[in-house]
Amino acid sequence: MTEQVLERVAGYEQRFNALLEEYFATLGVGGDALSFSRFTPECLELLRDLSVRGGKRMRVVLLHEAARLVTDEPLEGLDAAALSIELLQTHLLVHDDIIDNSPTRRGGPSTYYAYRERFPDHPQAALGLALLAGDLALALALQVLMDAKLPAAVRQAMVEVQTRAAADTFVGQIIDLERDFAASPAEDVLHCVADYKSARYSVLAPMQLGLLAAGEQPALFDQDLRDYARLAGICGQMRDDYLDLFGDAVTLGKPTGTDIRDGKHTYTVSALLSAVDGPERRVVEAALGDPSCTPETIAAIREIGERRGVTGRMQADMRRCAEQASAVAAGWRSRWREEAVTFFERVPFWSVERAK
Repeated sequence: MTEQVLERVAGYEQRFNALLEEYFATLGVGGDALSFSRFTPECLELLRDLSVRGGKRMRVVLLHEAARLVTDEPLEGLDAAALSIELLQTHLLVHDDIIDNSPTRRGGPSTYYAYRERFPDHPQAALGLALLAGDLALALALQVLMDAKLPAAVRQAMVEVQTRAAADTFVGQIIDLERDFAASPAEDVLHCVADYKSARYSVLAPMQLGLLAAGEQPALFDQDLRDYARLAGICGQMRDDYLDLFGDAVTLGKPTGTDIRDGKHTYTVSALLSAVDGPERRVVEAALGDPSCTPETIAAIREIGERRGVTGRMQADMRRCAEQASAVAAGWRSRWREEAVTFFERVPFWSVERAK
């Protein structure tokens, strides 16, 4: 990323964070119910807290850069689309933490565990409130688009994009759970999970929304956009899985080996199992799904992976996938603005080089 691009990305992040704070400060939900309900304001505060703890807002960045494929002029609709993207992300994080029974998220308590702490003697109510909080975030993600000051056709198209993205992600989460029941999932299964669970709402939908805001018809370029999003999503998921074992815990801000302890058959775990046998395989299999697996065992598995060439093979796979995604973006030069096309060419390489 050039300094100019990094400054632009930082600007998107700063602008959106202010927009998000303003959105929650002025949000009216529940009507007369708020006059007597204590739980509804608490729910909104938990959603606000989780939402504002976001990272680099790459989905928002992709939204704005997709619009810049067409024009660099200010556009109506980008703010509403950005809010919708991040509210959908909040919904997915709340539900993902319930599915994974995760106590923390983004450096703070998950919504589920916040409710468990709030209602220690009512676990079913805590679960129900967490589920409803996630559902409310999804409804708000669609409502913000329906309330946007845009032509009706554009609003409808944006709602359709987000609804489809949400449905695809739910399917991806189902396949993700199914994947972990397999002893050794095939590569196409891993790619399918990455595509449905991540790429379609994190890459494809932001690009479609940005193009719609710019007056473009993304349906005309559907296969190109899907090919790019799928490859970029696979790159990103591979890197996430790689860093979970081979990354630096201090840089990541969390312990490594979480996927192994959770018994997840990720790209890294699958690569490990295919590379080892005998005593080394027994070490990996014994740790897989063991929540009490020690840091020393994780370190030993990491050393096995490095010795057996897993790191090198995964890095080569990521690089190859990034090159394919970049090549897809390069084909857009005859259609869209050079500067913005170059950004999308470089994004996959940034994804596979990041340290967290």
